Amino acid sequence: MQKLNSSGTHCSTLPRDAELQLRLADSGGSGEGRENGAGIHFLTQPEDQGSFCTKRKMLVGLDVICLCVASIPFFACELKAVTPYERGFFCGDDSITYPYLETEAIPDTLLIAGGIAITGLTIALGECYRVRFRGVLSRAFVRNHYVSCLYKELGSFLFGCCVGQSLTNMAKLSVGRLRPNFLSVCNITYESINCTRGSYVSQVKCNPRHDKLVVEARKSFFSGHASFAMYTMLYLAFYLQARLSWRGARLLRPLVQFLLVMLAIYTGLSRISDYRHHPTDVLTGFIQGGLTAYWVAFHISSMFKPCTRSDMSPTSVCLESPLSSQQTVC
Repeated sequence: MQKLNSSGTHCSTLPRDAELQLRLADSGGSGEGRENGAGIHFLTQPEDQGSFCTKRKMLVGLDVICLCVASIPFFACELKAVTPYERGFFCGDDSITYPYLETEAIPDTLLIAGGIAITGLTIALGECYRVRFRGVLSRAFVRNHYVSCLYKELGSFLFGCCVGQSLTNMAKLSVGRLRPNFLSVCNITYESINCTRGSYVSQVKCNPRHDKLVVEARKSFFSGHASFAMYTMLYLAFYLQARLSWRGARLLRPLVQFLLVMLAIYTGLSRISDYRHHPTDVLTGFIQGGLTAYWVAFHISSMFKPCTRSDMSPTSVCLESPLSSQQTVC
């Protein structure tokens, strides 16, 4: 009689723990003995792999769509689908009388290739190292842990690139601030248009050597070089803060982070000396790039998010550390 009561009590307990069992089964346990909060042991049920893979593939497709939508303003500007606002100027304004320089200290190709290559390659090497030597696992539908981790980290980084540059180009097209070399590109002078000093000139007819240069001369605010350089370098500094915790050299990580930020600052300052941007354009670009890097690193990427350790209960989490020899699941 006592055994029957015990058995009845045990059977009545299982329905109450059904939700907990499903949560634990979703955490990766399949066919393993688990213990719930009441101390009762049970076997987790394997998950339907077909529905699991379909759901994950749909989520990946959604990520791709979000990436494309975030990059629409960027491509709209780069493909010249939208023309910038034609802002006028005050006659005698010295801030737009600087000469046009053919060469740039850091051209667009070097900026994009360097920013993406340095940050992207470092993240790729770091994630491969974590999977190979730190035993980091993933619950994505992709069986290859290398591909899964690279998808998560590089995908977050590229999403931030699209968002940051879309914001930059949207501001360029909407504001239409004139670059410091506008008069030189427009091939006019204040004397040639017979304007009175202090008067506002709403429209002016340019005699440019290239029409493309005049359009670009109306995209001063804010600096795309400054925002992109600050985003990529500061994001890489955040990544090193989360992943590089080698205690052998206490000042190595801060030194590398300092050099990265200094490289971004130099890139922005070079736009002033090249007469491509005003100081306020560069400062705004630094702020926008820094805020975007912080937002993506701490709220979108998994760098600073807690991960489940494989040697603990799936309901227990710990902040992952590269120094830990125990496997983590992200």
